Amino acid sequence: MSVVAFLARVVLGVVLLVAGVSKRADPGWPAAAAELGAPRWSVPVVPIAELVLGALLVTGFGRPWAAWAAAALLGGFTVLLVVRLAQGRRPPCACFGVRSAKPIGPWSLVRNAGLIVLALVAALA
Repeated sequence: MSVVAFLARVVLGVVLLVAGVSKRADPGWPAAAAELGAPRWSVPVVPIAELVLGALLVTGFGRPWAAWAAAALLGGFTVLLVVRLAQGRRPPCACFGVRSAKPIGPWSLVRNAGLIVLALVAALA
């Protein structure tokens, strides 16, 4: 594995771990996720998925499948953001719990695109 792929895997893994821990630690996250329009069933699942995928990516277990799963998860998040922005809605992202109380916007899409690129580099290299 190249150094670039290794760094992409670890950076993405750390981001997912921080996101998962932040959501689990924030009692207001379920309400923020609902405001964003996340499906009800996904609210308890998302932080756990982020923690599991983050741990797999950081440790390197399950590569490249963990990276592909992370790309799919981030793709789903991005579709939700695009739909909300197209509707003219800008609820708080809640991507990192209370750390991300700013309304979603174009920067949210750029961030997610960058994370998807990291996932693809980690999966393909």
